[in-house]
Amino acid sequence: MSLRRIAATLGLSPSAVSLALRNSPKIPATTRERVAREAERIGYRPNAKLKELMSQLRHSGDRTQEACLGVISFYDSPRPWEQSLHLTRVFDSMQRRANELGYRLEPMWLKAPGMTLPRFLKILDTRGIQGMLCFGSPDLDETFPPELDHFAIVTQGLSIATPLHRVTSHFYNDLAHALNATHARGYRRPGLVLGYYEEQRSAYAYTSAYLGWCDHTFGTPAPVPVLRTNRVEEKPLLEWLRKHQPDVVIFVHLYNVLGELQQVLDRNGIRAPEDLGVVAVSQILEGTPFTGMQQNQQVMGTWAVELLVSRLHNQDFGLPIYPRIEMVESRWIEGRTLRPAPSAKA
Repeated sequence: MSLRRIAATLGLSPSAVSLALRNSPKIPATTRERVAREAERIGYRPNAKLKELMSQLRHSGDRTQEACLGVISFYDSPRPWEQSLHLTRVFDSMQRRANELGYRLEPMWLKAPGMTLPRFLKILDTRGIQGMLCFGSPDLDETFPPELDHFAIVTQGLSIATPLHRVTSHFYNDLAHALNATHARGYRRPGLVLGYYEEQRSAYAYTSAYLGWCDHTFGTPAPVPVLRTNRVEEKPLLEWLRKHQPDVVIFVHLYNVLGELQQVLDRNGIRAPEDLGVVAVSQILEGTPFTGMQQNQQVMGTWAVELLVSRLHNQDFGLPIYPRIEMVESRWIEGRTLRPAPSAKA
């Protein structure tokens, strides 16, 4: 076979050639270059059927020999998904899909006390980890350490500024879907209440979708100015409602803020949907009274693993020249804060 031919020509072992062709950091860069030149010279191409067979063997073989994917984040806790229901659902989905593909997930803490990048690299090498799933960072301007740029990396969301392959919610389409739903139910004066953090986290897609949708639908600028808040600021919210009289509010905030909105409405005798329609756009709506768009964590986690495994199979390591962004549309949750759609009426 060609792989053994390359090994014999260069005086290397077949396993060393195999690692070099996968761009493994275990093989010196100069050796990888020699192997790549020889492979190109003889027209070597990897055997796709063999790769498929090896994938099947991973499914049915000894589970202790599973390949390993690192799971990292830039949070101040080792397992941030244990402190967030949203991230828990993403992680569970990642774990499920990784297991189906013959991989196990290995959580790793970049900000562990005493952790240095040389030590982190040594841990990755010891455990044979070439691919990493990143849960992002609470700092929206976080950059990825250049020392890790030769691994295959897929991240969640838009919080890492370094160009990376990533999976994120389709913020623009989510808001457009919410606006279309309110319009179909007869609302004609939508207002947008938007968290500052959510605005940045979406790269301003929510604002863009709202302004663009209003211009397209009404032929004029938005009838109600956007209200931006940190959490649910009662006085500014009530003044905004009185002054601009929206008939429906699109409320875009973190899911742990939704309860505050309900409390403000209750304290001030504002009934939804009798007095005001309310649509929430957030990570999780299940268990709340709100109608709206809930992020699809199952698909996000699944796609992240599939994208990373694809990179590993294709020996696609390093920072991408053209980052691939896969956007996942949220799911519509029918709650009790919006009047029924015409087709749902008796």
